[in-house]
This record gives sequence, C-alpha cells and structure tokens, in this order.
Amino acid sequence: MSIFNAPYFQDEAAAYAKLESIIWPHGPVCPHCGAMEKMSRLKGKATRPGLYKCYACRKQSRVTVGTVFESSHIKLHIWLQAVFLMCSSKKGISSNQLSRVLGVTVKTGWFMSQRIREAMRTGAFAPMGGPGAIVEVDETFIGKKLGAEVKSGFGHKNAVLTLVERGKGSRSFHVDGTSSADIMPILKANIAAETVIMTDEARQYNRVYQHFAAHGFTRHSAGEYVRGKTHTNTVEGFYSVFKRGMRGVYQHCSEKHLHRYVAEFDFRYNQRARLGFDDNARTDSALIGIVGKRLTYRDSSI
Repeated sequence: MSIFNAPYFQDEAAAYAKLESIIWPHGPVCPHCGAMEKMSRLKGKATRPGLYKCYACRKQSRVTVGTVFESSHIKLHIWLQAVFLMCSSKKGISSNQLSRVLGVTVKTGWFMSQRIREAMRTGAFAPMGGPGAIVEVDETFIGKKLGAEVKSGFGHKNAVLTLVERGKGSRSFHVDGTSSADIMPILKANIAAETVIMTDEARQYNRVYQHFAAHGFTRHSAGEYVRGKTHTNTVEGFYSVFKRGMRGVYQHCSEKHLHRYVAEFDFRYNQRARLGFDDNARTDSALIGIVGKRLTYRDSSI
C-alpha cells in the first residue's frame, strides 16, 4: 500500500491532527499568549479544520500559526505530501516534479520547496567533534556567481565548505572564498579544539594543526587518497550526493538561495538511515523545524 494512502496525506482534519501531535505533543498551546489550559477546539460544520480558541487571550489560532505554513492557501495535507517527498528523495525533488505530483503550479511548487528548506535549517551552534572524534573538511564549487566572468579555474563559481564528523553529521556553508581567512574562522567556531581534522593538501589548511588536536592530510596531487585512517572519503561521499542533486535534479541554483539548498542536503545526511532515521522519522523531524519560521514569497525571492 502506498504511503500516500495514510489519512493525513488525504484528509485535512487528519493532517491537522498529525501536525498537532508533532508540534503540540503535550496538548495545544496558544501561539499568541502561550496558554495551554484554556485552549478549546472550535466545532461546527462551517468551522475550519484545526481551529482553536484561547479563552485566556480570546484569540483564535491553528497549529500552523507561527510556522512556515502560516497564511498558506495550500491545503495542509498537500503540504505534508510535499514535506515527505523532499525528505524521502535522497538527491532532492525539483519544483517541476513537485508541481506535477501535487497538482500545483511550478511557481507554487518552488515556493513550497523553499519554505520546506527553511524548516530544514537547524541553525545548530554546538561544536562538532571532541576528544577522539575525527572531522573531515573539504570544499567544492557549484553554479556561477552573479555577474562573474567565466574563466578557467573556480573563481567564477560559488564555494561550499563542508564539515563531516565521521559516524555522525555534516555542516555546510556557502562561503565567499576558500582562502585560510575565509575558512579558519568557520572551523574554529564550529569544531571543538580537541578534534582531529582531516583534509587534503590544500594550502589553506596548512595551519590547522595550531588550533586542533591533530591534523592529518592526504596528497591527492600525488595520487594518495587513503593512508590508514587519514582520508577525506566521507566528506567526498557527501559531495557525491550533493553534486548529483544540484546538477542532476535542480540543475540551477542562484547564489542568493544556495544556503537553503546546502541546508537541505545537510538535513537528509544528518538524519540518514544509518543513524536510525527512516522517511517517516525524517519527515516528522522536518515538521518540528517549521516552528518559529516564516518565509514570505517576497523574502524567498530576495
């Protein structure tokens, strides 16, 4: 039986019940005043699904208030289908494909995917690594900078820096460049000093050893890719999925939106099957991330 036969993918009332169980696990909470004990569901044939009234502040609200779903004209069960499709597609799903599957316009499909990517952004600040941990660091280039002249090399492309802790998760950044001045502040802010760092032989990593427990690197230019535990195969594996998605599925991404796309690939990698997440658990996690985030079409187009 198809997963989309589940009631919350087909029925609006079931969709609200599903979202409420995730966002309000301990009962409804008024998004206006924070009261819990005086929230009452409104009933009646003309009442919108999922509508509550808070008798503390006398305001009406639904579980979508204060989330990326707020003020959307798209039915909630359609939103849940879109979130599931983005969470279950390893290399992503294009706006065109989303629009065909959901029966919406391409413009709506694009905006929905941008809102979902915003929900996937965790904004985690806890340092990666620690004693005994290994974090691999590498950079890649994708797309083209706005107005940049295409030349040989990578100067006209957007740079992405990724940190991957072995056996755990990734954290990616759209960076201005790949010099030591661009990269080192990010490494020091996001990786614990007790961590062992693995990179290739690029010059920007020459002084990494001064800030972390140890620094191992391989010489790709000499054909060396693995030396015992010293390698960057994990982060390169992450990039293999990232590049296939960006080039094969999305094909084009402007510089101003790149931070949301890298967050999408980080999200799926950090909640992959090897870490105990299936498609449903990953979808629930993305739905938890909708709270406290708003993204209007004007904001998403900036």
